[in-house]
Amino acid sequence: MRVAVLDDYHRVAHKFADWASLKAEVAFFDRPIAAQDLPRALQEFEALVLMRERTAFPREVLERLPNLKLLVTTGMQNAAVDIAYLNQRGVTVCGTGVAGLAGQANEWAGVPTTVEVAWALIFALLKRVIAEDRAIRRGVWQEAMPYAIGGKTLGLAGLGRLGSAMVAPAHAFGMDVIAWSENLTAQRAEAAGATYVTKSELLARADVLSIHLVLSKRTRGLFGRAELAQMKPSAMLVNTSRGPIVDEGALITALRERQIAGAGLDVYDREPLPADSELLTLQNTVLLPHLGYVTEETLREMYEGCVADIAAYLAGHPINLIV
Repeated sequence: MRVAVLDDYHRVAHKFADWASLKAEVAFFDRPIAAQDLPRALQEFEALVLMRERTAFPREVLERLPNLKLLVTTGMQNAAVDIAYLNQRGVTVCGTGVAGLAGQANEWAGVPTTVEVAWALIFALLKRVIAEDRAIRRGVWQEAMPYAIGGKTLGLAGLGRLGSAMVAPAHAFGMDVIAWSENLTAQRAEAAGATYVTKSELLARADVLSIHLVLSKRTRGLFGRAELAQMKPSAMLVNTSRGPIVDEGALITALRERQIAGAGLDVYDREPLPADSELLTLQNTVLLPHLGYVTEETLREMYEGCVADIAAYLAGHPINLIV
């Protein structure tokens, strides 16, 4: 079997799992492949290993991969793959199991790694970490005023596993925590240590709005021009969930016109972020390359899970099936 391991950005997949134990020929790709080039680059491979949702595989691409027999994705869901079509075609689709999800807290950390990244963005924005680093390298000593964190209000859009993990650090820094989502109740919010508010109240009161929702038809574009206009001019938006939950064009306008003070982003409409994105020209942004789940411990666990899936498939007993 020929196996393609895609989007190995850090060039670590080969050493993070025992690929040599497989009766397979494994090729590692460390750069994104353009959508139009995927069929040509991958047509000879019988198995694909995907790192989360870094590369999309809609039906029109999958139809041009005639040799595909097995697709393995890290995690147990991948919204960028037409899994229904693969099931219909008879291609085996596997995940790496719940233990491989980056949203899980692990033995090395008290909170999920995505929450760590969210707090890194909050600190960078409020304490002007990136901006002042750039300024001091230009010879400017103390360019502008940072914000105090204590006494500010953290607004959480989503209070599931990741949103709830934001609460304790916020309290430790003296922040008030409010939360909203479509299905959230006052009782559930209170149990998590937050105060339930309406969506309008969330937008109007939050000094930092941190998004922790799953991307779906209901949440796509949930925060657009009208919603951003309800936020304080001094407010910051942090998104470590999925880019399309926020209308990127509306966010760029709000940042450019200083309708809000800044944004910390780990996710985007298109990833990798295009070189001509206007986000790169804005000085009131802190941008990360989707690092929410990227740690050595997490990637080791994910790639080990991928090898286990391939080995089970080759043995005739697939595991972690996704249907």
